Amino acid sequence: MAIDTIIPATMSSSPAPCSRSWSISEDSLRRYVQFASESCIQELLAASDTNRGKDSDGWKILTLDNGVEISKRRSGSLHTFRSRWILRSVSPQQFITVANAIDAAKQWDSDLVEARYIKDLEDNLSIIRLRFGDNSKPLFRNREFIVYERRETMEDGTLVVAVASLPKEIAAGLHPKQSNAIRGLLLQSGWVVEKLEDDSCVVTYVVQLDPAGWLPKCFVNRFNTKLVMIIEDLKKLAQACPSEGEI
Repeated sequence: MAIDTIIPATMSSSPAPCSRSWSISEDSLRRYVQFASESCIQELLAASDTNRGKDSDGWKILTLDNGVEISKRRSGSLHTFRSRWILRSVSPQQFITVANAIDAAKQWDSDLVEARYIKDLEDNLSIIRLRFGDNSKPLFRNREFIVYERRETMEDGTLVVAVASLPKEIAAGLHPKQSNAIRGLLLQSGWVVEKLEDDSCVVTYVVQLDPAGWLPKCFVNRFNTKLVMIIEDLKKLAQACPSEGEI
């Protein structure tokens, strides 16, 4: 989709991490994010579709343990990772309350140093900065990501949260890169949370990232180890979250 109001920004005298940055109106930014996030949502829904044949869509199961499935699919030179599991006696809203609480994100992702909103475009559409520090695992060490987050409820009640990086020029215009950080690209990620009959839910989490900068391939392709830890932490937080009737 063409963005008709993007204007190259004047470069400051300080070293620029990106060769150029774009100044963009809020309306154009909103329209771009709505367009880009729609594609991400459809990819997430396709990845969560259990009716698809396991061999036809390219997913290969890495682990299947204690009700948690982690699989991956090659996408160009990188892999997309997917995790799926059932949360008993946890409603979709309980889970999303925990997974989508930016101020609580560090409780389930120990590598995260900072997460904060840069801009709210609509009630369900935001721009967020994620920062990972010196002590993070190699895949995330000293990385930052400028991402959009879109939250949707589908007609059948399925909750979808789509998160992906903005193009680097737009991101640089919104938030200049810090000199001590490497700006990675979160190519696609998000949650699909489907309600089950007994007020439980099935959760699908999908992520594909380009961490930027050279890393041994094994660091990127062993992302499933990190997923296992995230899932365990999220399970504990979601099960401790009060249900709607208890609030």
